[in-house]
Amino acid sequence: MSSKNSSREKILEAATELFHLKGYHATGLSQIIQESGAPKGSLYYHFPNGKEQLAFEAINLSATRIAAEIEQNLAAFDDPTQAFQYHIEFISRIFQDVEPISKLKNVPMGLLAMETAFVNENLRQACEETFEIWGNLYFEKLRSSGFSEERAYLISKSISALIEGGITLCITKKSGEPLIQINKMIPLLLSK
Repeated sequence: MSSKNSSREKILEAATELFHLKGYHATGLSQIIQESGAPKGSLYYHFPNGKEQLAFEAINLSATRIAAEIEQNLAAFDDPTQAFQYHIEFISRIFQDVEPISKLKNVPMGLLAMETAFVNENLRQACEETFEIWGNLYFEKLRSSGFSEERAYLISKSISALIEGGITLCITKKSGEPLIQINKMIPLLLSK
């Protein structure tokens, strides 16, 4: 890896973590440079459109990473109830000890989505597309498990909303308990 790529990756990693932990508006470019350890001039070299480009790429990076985790979790069990419970339990474990807060670096996409939805259409769309990618993975698991298209659509949207809301509650409570409670409802939601 060249030092140019290394600086770019360090900046993107630092920005991703800071946007998720502090939000878009509370994260400054100077802080991103400081956290990344990259040379100051490299930010605009790699990200000529500045903070918005960094946020857009951070959203895409998180979308890809979390999609891979979702795929891996859902593939762990053929049975959709077991697969979704495993996936939600996996997420809830992240909140068993939210100190240090850096353990959350890929989880709270909702903060960035809520913060930018009314002020930045490009970032709102990127967040919407991210949630769609994740929801489509849920949909495909349900379809491959024999659920009708309509029912798979409704359940996948419900699971997405439950997980995103549960994550917000987990962060607020500094506990995985809200997701653990949601997990108990998965068999009922998926009953045929």
